[in-house]
Amino acid sequence: MTETAKPSPILTFHRLIETARPPMRADRSAIGTLPTRAFRYCEAVCTASAFGWYVFPPIGITLTWDGSQIFWTYDGAEHDGWIPLNGSAQFPYFAQRFDEVAPPSCRGFSPPFISALKEPGVVQFWSGLIARTAPGWGLLVRAPANMPRGNWEVYEGIIETDRWFGPLLSNIRLTKTDVQIRFEPDWPIFQVVPLPRSLYGNETMQSVELKLRLADFGEAEWAAYEETVVKPCSDPQREQGAYAQRTRRRRKGEVGHMAASEEEKVGS
Repeated sequence: MTETAKPSPILTFHRLIETARPPMRADRSAIGTLPTRAFRYCEAVCTASAFGWYVFPPIGITLTWDGSQIFWTYDGAEHDGWIPLNGSAQFPYFAQRFDEVAPPSCRGFSPPFISALKEPGVVQFWSGLIARTAPGWGLLVRAPANMPRGNWEVYEGIIETDRWFGPLLSNIRLTKTDVQIRFEPDWPIFQVVPLPRSLYGNETMQSVELKLRLADFGEAEWAAYEETVVKPCSDPQREQGAYAQRTRRRRKGEVGHMAASEEEKVGS
């Protein structure tokens, strides 16, 4: 029997702020916020909810925006009241800790924790993490899928983290003035998804065919439509959530096949 080497991970998180909650695999129920009927029967929503990893704020913070100036405070702040966010601010006591560990050439370059950008009401958060992906893979940064959020939006972005090794950031737009906007340390602030570069490359995005007339439906399309839509709707005894059940069975079958293949490799 020969031992096989453990494959290198596609995604690696480095936690620099050691008090931050570690990333967590995204949840099919969107951490219990999905309606029960959606969780039971809507496989599409559940699959999207679980697509990626949750990233959390490294500390509880509260923001407010008066339409011109952004103010902030954080859990355990040494003084009461709002702190004007002029430019960037460091995570409490992190710069000193960073310089204690960093080699001399990197001292003084700890990432800022929160920054006010030039655009009105837009702030940039650092998660306390750095992410590295395998060659040929990038990282989609997006809002937590199918989860409610109030008075703020995440700007989506794709970072080529196989080439760029820097702080894992998110740009957030505050959408309401003169209210307190709270970010809890145990509630995701954004969600990340590793993607192969070929998936979002121009070649893939242009590999699309547009059929713009109903008459373009051929026999194969009508047969597929009948199987997907007509037959289930015509069956008075149809079982609710049949698509979800078929998808879950297929997924379990794929996992079982992969496990069997790995056992064959180890035993060879």
